Amino acid sequence: MAPSSTRPTSRDVAQAAGVSQAAVSLVLGDKWRGRVSAATAERVRAAARDLGYRPNLAARNLRLGRTRTVLLVVPALTTEFFAGVYTGAARVAAANGFGVVLYPSPEGIGPARDPFASAQAALDGVIASSMAADALTAIRGDQLPLVMLDSDPDGSLGAATVNLDIADGVRQVTDHLLGLGHRRVLHLAADVPSWTFELRIRELAARMAAVPGTEVRTARAPISIEGALAATEAALGAPGPRPTAVVCDDDKLAAGAYKAARRLGLRIPDDISVTGLDDLALATALDPELTTVRLDAELFGERGMRALLAVLEGGVPEGGDIPVELVVRGSTGPPRGR
Repeated sequence: MAPSSTRPTSRDVAQAAGVSQAAVSLVLGDKWRGRVSAATAERVRAAARDLGYRPNLAARNLRLGRTRTVLLVVPALTTEFFAGVYTGAARVAAANGFGVVLYPSPEGIGPARDPFASAQAALDGVIASSMAADALTAIRGDQLPLVMLDSDPDGSLGAATVNLDIADGVRQVTDHLLGLGHRRVLHLAADVPSWTFELRIRELAARMAAVPGTEVRTARAPISIEGALAATEAALGAPGPRPTAVVCDDDKLAAGAYKAARRLGLRIPDDISVTGLDDLALATALDPELTTVRLDAELFGERGMRALLAVLEGGVPEGGDIPVELVVRGSTGPPRGR
């Protein structure tokens, strides 16, 4: 055991575990696989815990030429979704000796200003959620590794792209409503010019068009309850056969659709069904509770951070979109007369 009056060193850990200092460095740097056994790695970690050993990150950073700081850029902090992304990213970062600075862009999805005198000097990399890569030019310059979340994998300028399987989420919603017998749908689309929301429009239209006798109307609204209320009320009150279901790009839009339906004297789901996307806490606060697509925001952040760590180490990030899940609740049912 190291003397209580001094801070334990890697040599103390090596002596306690019965290994070399090089082995301690490999294990605590998470580079032990293929070099030392799993049993040895666990012995080193146990010795470090028992001794209360903490690596000297300042010295390590000097050797590596890194700040071990990552910037997470999000469009806004108006929903808990981005808080979940941060929580997941920060958890993985902390386990690897990194810190995460959260930066809600003042311009939303538009160009983000550099929050530092020089981001290239202050940061090791950037993770950007739901933004265009060219909106980050001022932050990343030409040097910083960039991982894009919720972005077009074919048009991304980032070193890696991590996505939720939003297209499958839209397909699950559409198949659910078609299975209930709905053929006329109002798509309450987020009035935000980004890849993820354009994807939702395309997928819904394609899925509905594959079934004869279906119709999709699209009404765009800002992501706010008031904006959704106005857009839904106007769309449902327009001439012609009224849609029997409203597909919303976001749970907050769905809340506005609820208010519009009630202003028009429509009951949910008896007269009209409503779906959302996100599965925020709001989804179960609504009455009836909202049928929506559950997105695992924390896993999204974790995968984004792991991808950036892989890029920093010269590795290949994990591939494949993150699965999403339709959660059926009381806001959907068969159309009247079905």
